[in-house]
Amino acid sequence: MATIKIIENTSEIGAGTRGASLGVGALKVVAHNQRSGFFGKYDRIIVDNENDLLNDVTDFQYAKRINGLVKVYENTTKIVSEVLEADDFPLVLSGDHACAGGTISGIKKRFPNKRLGVIWIDAHADIHTPYTTPSGNIHGMPLATALGTDNLESKVNEPIPETVEFWNKLKNMGGVNPKVLPEDIVFISVRDTEKPEDDFIERNSIKNYSVDEVRTKGLELVSSEIRSKLEACDIVYISFDVDSMDCILVSKGTGTPVENGLNPEEAKFFLNDFAKWKKTCCIEMVEINPCLDDKINRMAEVAYDILEEFTVHIDNRL
Repeated sequence: MATIKIIENTSEIGAGTRGASLGVGALKVVAHNQRSGFFGKYDRIIVDNENDLLNDVTDFQYAKRINGLVKVYENTTKIVSEVLEADDFPLVLSGDHACAGGTISGIKKRFPNKRLGVIWIDAHADIHTPYTTPSGNIHGMPLATALGTDNLESKVNEPIPETVEFWNKLKNMGGVNPKVLPEDIVFISVRDTEKPEDDFIERNSIKNYSVDEVRTKGLELVSSEIRSKLEACDIVYISFDVDSMDCILVSKGTGTPVENGLNPEEAKFFLNDFAKWKKTCCIEMVEINPCLDDKINRMAEVAYDILEEFTVHIDNRL
């Protein structure tokens, strides 16, 4: 019988600040305080991380610690594909958002011939590349690895050959490149981007539902439009970065907090609604950082409330 399998990926080598590796633990603290058996209910699989690299200076200016991320992608790809092979549902709880590229690789390794849709709920587009990044932090690049793009049209950097070699490994992870097409990506709440990303989004007509549009149209209509847009996709992956929520309303307990985001009830609606959708094959939650939380552990408390509720809908359809 199909069931949820929790995949814990504590990698934080893609972020610009430390602490995202503690996000899964922060969720467990909330569950414990609420006397919840959530983390005992499901089998859990741990992804080996390369976080020890944070103790060393990186050689890769425009893709920091990309050598370690290749290993994280390999580990994640294997685990996600094996969970899907067993007809179970991978619920991925990750550190920084760089992890998502490995998750998508795992999905496509299992389903190389299925058309994948991606719903990216985030304050950031995460489609930078080593050729465009202003920071070198790879948590701003995972969707670009899935798209298989370098975005050379917007090139501003000249990465060293070793960076390019590792970057190509990320793009080709799982044996499929590209893994997703621009027309099969939908953004929700993206509001903090740089010009290379804006240019790529415009050239490829990627749809972003801003917070204003979500509230003007209403949650139900936006969800319906997204389903219609991704109708041709066989399977759908949901990536939920907690910084999609308004950092003033919730907390700043995430790597790159941004104001004017979704409120928790709006985020919960989307996660619940997409969890019910039979096409949804994987959901990932990322970027909870209790070290940065200005309200003790508030971000994890809000995220746990969302997590606990949408998993009920997954259970009900499995």
